[in-house]
Amino acid sequence: MQQNPEPWAASLAGRWPEQWPQIYTAKKYALIDPMVRYLAHAQRPFRWREAMAAFRKDAYHRRMEQMMVDAFGHGLEDGYIFPIHGRNGILASLSLAGKPIELSPVEIALLEAVARKAFWRLLDLKGEAQALETVLPADTPLTRREMEILHYLAEGMTSMEISKMLKISNHTVDWYMNGLQDKLKAKNRQQAVALAFRHGLIS
Repeated sequence: MQQNPEPWAASLAGRWPEQWPQIYTAKKYALIDPMVRYLAHAQRPFRWREAMAAFRKDAYHRRMEQMMVDAFGHGLEDGYIFPIHGRNGILASLSLAGKPIELSPVEIALLEAVARKAFWRLLDLKGEAQALETVLPADTPLTRREMEILHYLAEGMTSMEISKMLKISNHTVDWYMNGLQDKLKAKNRQQAVALAFRHGLIS
């Protein structure tokens, strides 16, 4: 179970095949790891193959494939990642890997609940849980126009597409978007959408 996207750097608990962490670090796989990159915007648990498929046109896809071959050689043939979100974004993840198995939706939901519970319990034992529970940023109300833009953004529309839809300039869309990011305490548009989903502002 990791507390940030860099594996091994801040693991709260874990058990990996012998030598795999050293190989992963030596080959700098953290820079291209499709699971780490996919995790940055994941809203739900996902399987390794989903992450690989998402980056099939990526410039580093061949290195990703090499990483998967190396992982396979160490018994990590397949896996699932369970993101753990807090009030201000992703906090950690639980990674389960080994021989390929098919988890049912119910099993995935149960493991997701276990991941959250285990993460907060481990933080509690370390005395760090309270520091991560900050004031809910969504307490600040959004205007009707901000909500419109947020909905279009969640549908994957660009600033230009949104500006045409609302008949306003790109600059005005960006101005609203900056305001949204400030209110939600988001680092970028993707995180703003993720936080909006998490806080039930959009569904």
